[in-house]
Amino acid sequence: MTSLPDSFLRGHIAHRALHDRQDGRPENSLAAIQAAVDLGVAIELDVQPSADGQAMVFHDDTLDRLTAETGPIDARTADELTLIPLLGGHEGIPTLPQVLALVDGRVPLLIEVKDRDGQMGPNIGGLEDATLAALAGYSGDVALMSFNPNSVAYLAAQAPHIPRGIVTSAYSDAHWPELTPETRAHLAAVPDLDRTKAAFISHEVGALTMPRVAEIKAQGLPILCWTVRSAEQEAQARQIADAVTFEGYLP
Repeated sequence: MTSLPDSFLRGHIAHRALHDRQDGRPENSLAAIQAAVDLGVAIELDVQPSADGQAMVFHDDTLDRLTAETGPIDARTADELTLIPLLGGHEGIPTLPQVLALVDGRVPLLIEVKDRDGQMGPNIGGLEDATLAALAGYSGDVALMSFNPNSVAYLAAQAPHIPRGIVTSAYSDAHWPELTPETRAHLAAVPDLDRTKAAFISHEVGALTMPRVAEIKAQGLPILCWTVRSAEQEAQARQIADAVTFEGYLP
């Protein structure tokens, strides 16, 4: 198993980069990424696919919340997406290669590969391949993760040299209404650590006291968590978590 580099555990991880729309730095934007680099903190970011199979740094599967456009992100080409300004900023949606060139190994990158199956099932591969293609030759500290264990297992098989982990949660029905009760129960039990050769988990901050998290920590795997929104919440989370993904305050 490839271990998570120590650089991820030394400080803080900026959730969707160091974003602040009021200051002209939308989430997952080049401006937010530059701000995180300037602060010297690790960066968590998300990737979604374009119509032509490129990895775009963007959280949602539709454009509606974060841009003035509407519709699925994967209905537009990468060239088209880079010209769509993010709300609160002046830059378009960045490609993963653009972000890698900007960061250039100066801070660690934690990349979440968004679930494209819809039910955390096996209909994956395209976005994973695009992400790995972008990372080919990148020499900075990087780790990959996904809520979908099938995605993480695929990454383990295709790129065993890149550390990978599972994003985990209590999977309450209120927060995951799109999943079946059986799927929620399965994922909440985190049964896929061996199959995915996971080097860490990144767990929902409000559910860090779950017994399963304690079991995983006792196995020696690092526990990351999402999303911490205050210094007070961080202090509490660090009683269990080895690193925190933060937003809305400066550490």
